[in-house]
Amino acid sequence: MKWLEGFQKLSSVLFILTFQGANCQLAVFPIGPALVNALAGSNVTLAVSFRGAPDPVLTWFKGNLPVGTWTLNSNSPPDIANGSRDVLRIENNGSLTFKGVPKHFTGNYTVELTKSGLGQALVTFTLNIFESIQNVTLSTQPDFAQEGAERFTLQYTMLQGVVEQEIWYFNGGKLKNSTRYLIKGRSLVILEPTRTDRGSYSVLLMNPFSSVTTHRNVTVLYGPDEPTVEALPAQPFYKLGDSLVFSCQAEGFPKPTVEWVFMGQILSDFHQGVLNLTNVQTSQGGVYTCSVLNGLTEEKREKNVTLNVYERPLGNPVCSVMSVNNANLQYQCMWAGGTPQARLSFPTLSNTSSVAGIFSFVVPPSTNFDKRTIICIGEHPIEQNACNITASSPINFLPAVKTTVDPDGKIAVTIQCVSEASPQAVVSWSRGDEAVINGSMYQISSNTTQLKIRSYNITTFLLTPNFTCTCHNPLGSKKKQVHLEGPSISDSSLFPNKEGTIITLTWEVPPTSIVTGFDIQMKGPDLLSNNGNNAMTTGSSNEYRIIQQKTGSARSADVFLLDPDSTYRFRIIPKARLTDGDPSEVHIIGPGEGLSGSAIAGIAAVIPCSILVLILLIGLIFIIFYLRKKKSHQTRYPVSRTVDKVKNIQPNATPRSILNGGLRSPPDYNRLQKTPPERSEILPTFVPPPTVRVATTV
Repeated sequence: MKWLEGFQKLSSVLFILTFQGANCQLAVFPIGPALVNALAGSNVTLAVSFRGAPDPVLTWFKGNLPVGTWTLNSNSPPDIANGSRDVLRIENNGSLTFKGVPKHFTGNYTVELTKSGLGQALVTFTLNIFESIQNVTLSTQPDFAQEGAERFTLQYTMLQGVVEQEIWYFNGGKLKNSTRYLIKGRSLVILEPTRTDRGSYSVLLMNPFSSVTTHRNVTVLYGPDEPTVEALPAQPFYKLGDSLVFSCQAEGFPKPTVEWVFMGQILSDFHQGVLNLTNVQTSQGGVYTCSVLNGLTEEKREKNVTLNVYERPLGNPVCSVMSVNNANLQYQCMWAGGTPQARLSFPTLSNTSSVAGIFSFVVPPSTNFDKRTIICIGEHPIEQNACNITASSPINFLPAVKTTVDPDGKIAVTIQCVSEASPQAVVSWSRGDEAVINGSMYQISSNTTQLKIRSYNITTFLLTPNFTCTCHNPLGSKKKQVHLEGPSISDSSLFPNKEGTIITLTWEVPPTSIVTGFDIQMKGPDLLSNNGNNAMTTGSSNEYRIIQQKTGSARSADVFLLDPDSTYRFRIIPKARLTDGDPSEVHIIGPGEGLSGSAIAGIAAVIPCSILVLILLIGLIFIIFYLRKKKSHQTRYPVSRTVDKVKNIQPNATPRSILNGGLRSPPDYNRLQKTPPERSEILPTFVPPPTVRVATTV
């Protein structure tokens, strides 16, 4: 029997080994990319995972040179190569960590796992160590490019860094090797440069951890070319007293020298070809000559420009309309300066005109002038110009009410009434039937468009009669009454996010409502904290509590960290300093509102069952009724008076069959279904009648 037990154990071992050989294979995988970039001096890990065998022997190689070996999970420490022990470390999972990795550790690293009987597995990483690029300079050889030369070279140098990629640019455009450009090593060579090669050159040096761009401007020697002369600002003539500059430029390097000559005299008030003329006079008009000279080539070129100087009115005509004693309209047109002065007129008002640079015309107010455009024509030998003005009566307007709190704690309500009108409308204020005058409580702005009312108590505003503002000018007037209301909210809404964790409350207030702030109140469980605990608010979940306070200008509030599985109620309380207004409608969010899908499904399932039970009850009632009716039609035999008496004295346990409205009462289903001990009352005992002899007559 012992040999049989040994055979069974051997069979089990062979089965296990066979199963492992069929389903397990030693393998190692990189965690993350196999190409790893790292900054010199940083920590980096070549992370691996393996499977197929426990505790394999692990060896790390740099190229073909082993740098560390270890049997995973063994008690002995990993064996690290000399010169790398301060940098390398083999982790418990077999990963290789570099601490403060130096630049020279760049290379290919291979991890090899071996296990007796399972072969070996390996994976290779490429580790690139980079230094930050610093102190890059760009130089040229020779110092200047010359048109027609064989080549011109730009070369960069740097204090430190590893360049993975370099890109050359010319005036922002990327350069590539071509018949004109040769990129080699750290240099850009321009073959046979021309003047078009003048501009800004830059080189972009990059590695995964830094990038540096260095610029250099390159000028090509050439010229001079035909000079370009222009006047700034450019126009056919200039007014007396204007300032302008003449600019003379010629292409070439070195930059050609410039001289300005007027009436045979060399002018001295110019710099780098720019001649400044300030406060020009008519005597300065004439021909100016620009002469350019290249000091190296001795080549000289000239070009002439003519200056015309005229005196004209300043600016453009300006039209306006004013109120004269709030009774008449005064149209005015002004265009000052000029020789001769401009002639001004209002052709639609009068055939007269003025040449004094300003012209006014007064007309009585009339509906003919309301919204009618009046044109002023300004005529001058140099130009003709015009302006226009439209007078209009005040139009309908909407008073604006703004509520603030003064530093002394008083509620300050500012009513603003502005009506579009020309001439500008004057605003008068009244309270009820009395005019409002400036004082400690009422303050009217200097332009009369604003009335400021100050008080500690909100009732002062609510009990005051309506305020009236009247906007008027000579063409008419418009008035509006303002009835101030207590703090209230006209409309509010709630907008949740998709997850149900954030809501936004928005609200509106009536235009004339006095509001200095809002309390945002909530009923429900506490808001969640950032770690998911209910710790953001305190108080009973069955009572409203303030979670935010907003200023009177606010119209929205965001509430964060809601529990999507809980039900919350929100409302907004408007405030006028210490007085609370009526709360807004209550906004509810959460799963507790309405029927859930499972509840609706349950109701839908119960309805057919209820109908079936109702049909069965109706059938049962019908059967009982039928049996009672059949029993009442059975043949009755004569009985003795004693029996009849016993029947008459028995209580009638059957309920009344007729209810109010002529309906038959339903049967007592409890009596029909209950066993005798379950009946609610004891039935009377049946007493049999005495024996009675009956004579039969034949």
